[in-house]
Amino acid sequence: MKWAEGIDKLGLGLYFLLCIFAIANIYSVDQKLGEKQLIFFGISLFVGLLIFFSRSKFFENMSGIIYIGGVLLLIGLFPFGKEILGQKNWYKFGSFTMQPVEFAKIGTALMVANYISGPDFNLSNRKSLLTILAIIGIPAVVVLAIPDVGSLLVFTAFFVALYREGLNGLLFGIGFLFAGVFLISLAVNPLYVVGVILLIAAGWIAMNYYKMSWNVISIGSIVGSILLLCGLAFASPYILEKLPKHQRERIEVLYKGEKAFRDTSGYNLLYSKTAIGSGGVLGKGYREGSVTQGKFVPEQETDYIFCTVGEEWGFVGSAILVLCYMIYIGRIYYLAEKQKSTFNRVFGYCFASILMMHFTINLGMVMGLFPTVGIPLPYFSYGGSSLLAFSMMTFIFFKLNYSDKNSLV
Repeated sequence: MKWAEGIDKLGLGLYFLLCIFAIANIYSVDQKLGEKQLIFFGISLFVGLLIFFSRSKFFENMSGIIYIGGVLLLIGLFPFGKEILGQKNWYKFGSFTMQPVEFAKIGTALMVANYISGPDFNLSNRKSLLTILAIIGIPAVVVLAIPDVGSLLVFTAFFVALYREGLNGLLFGIGFLFAGVFLISLAVNPLYVVGVILLIAAGWIAMNYYKMSWNVISIGSIVGSILLLCGLAFASPYILEKLPKHQRERIEVLYKGEKAFRDTSGYNLLYSKTAIGSGGVLGKGYREGSVTQGKFVPEQETDYIFCTVGEEWGFVGSAILVLCYMIYIGRIYYLAEKQKSTFNRVFGYCFASILMMHFTINLGMVMGLFPTVGIPLPYFSYGGSSLLAFSMMTFIFFKLNYSDKNSLV
């Protein structure tokens, strides 16, 4: 059929596969929630059809309005939000809830794509750089004030799109360096960390002494960076101590193990690992998992849904699911790179990077490689807001890809 030319069948096929497999696993955890997720999926498909039959330039032209709407929804949480599980990041309408941060990500992705695709954008220009950082930073600051640390981490995904458009990769290295110093300083004596920093700095200066033009600016930058890193090393334990008890314990679980907090922050992780490990190679079978059916993991249908896969479908099922995600995310990056339109390309990179961040953090969290921060697994975790928002991004991108493939330009 001629109208179907340009539809990416592999991408949409993986989307349907992930959603259907997710509903089956949620149904295994809780039958009623599985049925509700099926309804959410139907709503998502209806909205997806509306998106697919919309004008190709609609989202590009409306990106500013969608972005402002998303930010206003976030701000509205302060007077009107409903606190659930210690976080005031939900709106409640009768028996239904809505998490606006999921839709704010869509608005931010569209706005980033819109601004970068403008004729005057140039990352080497300070005005352009500050503007794009403000576009990302405004919703990120509101999310931090809620506070929703998990969603805040997801906003760093937009920097992958900026890197594709010319952002200096050194900034990523600096970010990882500061994060590494913070985490290491929680595990060992900060004095040791400072000593290592000074040794590395001295070695780097010795190797580059004759290559650099030493002036007040370069010396000031080096000294300032060393002082910041050393200051962070000493401040890390203090920062940890000032965090709320549940957040502090979630970080300490990484160092002390979940058994040290088995009755508090380590409880979910302990039983999550138990469920995944008990699945063996082929799993216990659908709806046959003792941990899943015994409801031992709180919120197992949301953030910890992957442990259901591990218990019931085993290593083979888990590996296939991970492979599907990797192919799907890789496919979106591949299609984004092929776009003729800068707007389409940047939105595709934003979308794929958001998926990658959610996927990586969620699996790391479930397996104890990352603190519990409340990040859903895309398409898989129970929740209408999450499924609808990810589905909207999915259909927006595949609509843009469809239009790009059928464009005569």
